[in-house]
Amino acid sequence: MKFGVSKLKKLLLVLINLIFLTSANYSQPKVYVAEIDGMIDLGLAPYVKRIVNEAEINSASAIIFKINTFGGRVDAATKIKDAIINSKVKTVAFIDKRAISAGALISLSCDKIYMVPGASIGATTVVDQAMNKQSEKAQSYMRAEMRATAERTGRRTDIAEGMVDETVEVEGLVDSTKLITLTSAEAVKYGIADSIITDMDSLLASMNLEEAELITSKSNWAEDFIRFLNNPVITSILMMIILVGFFTEIKTPGWGLPGTAAVIALSLFFGAGYILELASIIEIVLFIVGIVLLLIEIFVIPGFGIFGALGIILMIGSLFLGLISDFPLVDWSLIQMATIQLAGSIVLGIIVVYFLLKFLPKSNIWNKLILQKNIDEQSGYTSDVKLKELVGKEGKAITDLRPSGTALIENKRVDVVTSGGYINKNAKIIVVSEEGSKIVVDKV
Repeated sequence: MKFGVSKLKKLLLVLINLIFLTSANYSQPKVYVAEIDGMIDLGLAPYVKRIVNEAEINSASAIIFKINTFGGRVDAATKIKDAIINSKVKTVAFIDKRAISAGALISLSCDKIYMVPGASIGATTVVDQAMNKQSEKAQSYMRAEMRATAERTGRRTDIAEGMVDETVEVEGLVDSTKLITLTSAEAVKYGIADSIITDMDSLLASMNLEEAELITSKSNWAEDFIRFLNNPVITSILMMIILVGFFTEIKTPGWGLPGTAAVIALSLFFGAGYILELASIIEIVLFIVGIVLLLIEIFVIPGFGIFGALGIILMIGSLFLGLISDFPLVDWSLIQMATIQLAGSIVLGIIVVYFLLKFLPKSNIWNKLILQKNIDEQSGYTSDVKLKELVGKEGKAITDLRPSGTALIENKRVDVVTSGGYINKNAKIIVVSEEGSKIVVDKV
């Protein structure tokens, strides 16, 4: 009996130790470290939102944003700023080298700002891709954002506003012709930064978090992939694949590789745009309606008219809208960039289609995709002599040839295919060649 009690006491002691160790482990403070480095684009916003969400779920003591950037998109910086301001976890900006333009707005949104010696913060004027100053409307919006953010985090609003507008005067700092950009020492002196810190260990020590578990969270593969898809070059290539793929699929019978590639590219384009809040369900619906109208024009209504034109406009318009965020501030540089991207995709698509129509039918790849006269008479297989006799004969298309269809030649219904173009019903046609079991025609 005593032996059983002794074993029970030992078991309870082990359980108590396990509970103690587990609770001690959970009580260890956690500090998340996120990097805001390089160009600030829309692909960075999901990364920051994820870090904030994880830190809140795991009851972290702080989130340290290690910042080194010359700036980037205003809409991206605003999304990041909102995520940081709404964080339930203490946020710290650790400026390593510089926080210029959009980087300054992100830094001001943090509860604390620490800078390494020789770092800088400021110069937040809104400029376009060519570094030209944007309109007063854009500057007014940015002044308000900087002022409101500084007010929320308890910093000087006049200095925050002076980082955007060179006409704002701050006594003893700059005259009325210069934007405000502060060094580390100046930022501490004027209450923008809290302290100058040389490294991460010193930063943690100043926050009494020397024993904290550092969780350095890099962007994951999905965030990197979304950021990759948001690259203007990749976006332009996706739009080109969409346009060329659907055009090729419409011009050829059945469903094949071009249509599949177009659907995949369309999913990537709108999927990435939806995640980055560039595209909404409206743009996706507009594109689908455009396709439906185009198909009605091709397969139901002969010729080409209002349905086809409206369908193309909706498709191209939805792609254009998918490049522009629903940002309250009209950023003309982004609109210009979107216009250039879309125009470039259309031009490149036309070039690709031209070369496909011109050279692909003569290539070995094309010969593998369609039935050619690769079986000679010596093998015992020959084309129908009657089909050969049709070469040079004229007739009439009794269906639309898109490019395949049916024609009436010498009072006989014959399945034909055009040499590449579209031929309307009742148009006069001529047989230009016979390729195996295929009759190729052109419009007279």
